[in-house]
Amino acid sequence: MRKKLLATLLATTMVVGGLTGCGSGSDSGSGSDSTSEAKEKEDVTLTVWGAEEDQEVLSTMIENFKTEYADMANWTIELGAESESKAKDDVLNDVEAAADVYAFADDQLDALVEAGALQEVTLDTDTIIEENGGSDSGSVQAASYDGKLYAYPMTADNGYFMFYNSEYFTEDDVQSLDTMMSVAAEAGKTVAMTLNEGYYLYSFFQGAGLELYKNDDGTNTCTWNATDGTYTGTDVAQAVVDIAKNSGFKSMADAEIVSGIENGEVIAAVSGTWNAETAELAWGDNYAATKLPTFTCAGDQVQMSSFAGYKLIGVNPYSDYAGYAMTLAQYLTNYDNQVLRFQERGLGPSNVEAASSDDVQSNPAIAALAEQAQYATTQRVGDNFWDPSATLGKILANGNKKNQDLQEMLDTAVEGIVAK
Repeated sequence: MRKKLLATLLATTMVVGGLTGCGSGSDSGSGSDSTSEAKEKEDVTLTVWGAEEDQEVLSTMIENFKTEYADMANWTIELGAESESKAKDDVLNDVEAAADVYAFADDQLDALVEAGALQEVTLDTDTIIEENGGSDSGSVQAASYDGKLYAYPMTADNGYFMFYNSEYFTEDDVQSLDTMMSVAAEAGKTVAMTLNEGYYLYSFFQGAGLELYKNDDGTNTCTWNATDGTYTGTDVAQAVVDIAKNSGFKSMADAEIVSGIENGEVIAAVSGTWNAETAELAWGDNYAATKLPTFTCAGDQVQMSSFAGYKLIGVNPYSDYAGYAMTLAQYLTNYDNQVLRFQERGLGPSNVEAASSDDVQSNPAIAALAEQAQYATTQRVGDNFWDPSATLGKILANGNKKNQDLQEMLDTAVEGIVAK
């Protein structure tokens, strides 16, 4: 593990400190070239926000950092719990009062950059990009805005896949959702997935070639209501309704999936690593995972797509010690700590060397995500997507009980999704 020289750090932080919105502390750059000042250790206080479930492993990393970089500064590093899924909201509530270093889900990056809440990565940038697969890799793209790196890739496992109990399903069975639902129905069990929200509903429409993406102005382009092409919007919507009505399937929220696995009702689920551990504990040697299956759409078998997700660590440009914070952020996401995160928490590394290790590749969930990656896209959607897609998903998940016109329903949903 390489240690950055203090002279390099201070030269970088002089640049950081000159940026608009940076703090006025000693790390923001005094412009002095004094050798004695460069060698003098500062008292540096930093705050780190990470997920509640990561507190123990982060504490270990921080203590190791303080030991390894003891000659750089006199460190005081405070650790706080902050949900990665809600980090954006809490940071933007008061950017200046937010943590110096914080973890967040990659779909929040655009909003954080646009609000001036992320410091551009200017320390050892080329190395970070190379270690995470190059400028075209999913994790680097997810951490970038307008071609510039604004965060440090931490994990590459924030997507979803299919995990299942191999006591009931063969490897051939799990290639087709129809087959899986048939097996589950015969056993009086359930295949579970959350249909009543856009995050998962996306897998059907995108799989069928209907588009959704964020425009430069923050609005969305969405063709879920398309009336021509290989598959129309109503083809997909009817497919989802048929799935929802199947006796071997049930739309469930995360908490219900967990309890269903534990009580034996759920024998397969579309979800992420956050629920896979529950399945592994419940099913033991029968725990298995794979890519998402195909589903029936207009009489054809269509491969389900998904959102690819990454977790990142960012630096607050308002930090009094932004340069030191960058060094800490890079440390928390380096090879050794991505390996440690996998060992302690089962989280998939974005670091390509760590991800290619035998231990990581033998993990069923991580291997399933890698298999699904060819059908996944980075999550970049405007805020107007979520509410209309959830409304649409609720109707479809209930089997369209009121028999609403599918085209009208899709037109209404798309109108809300693409609204200015």
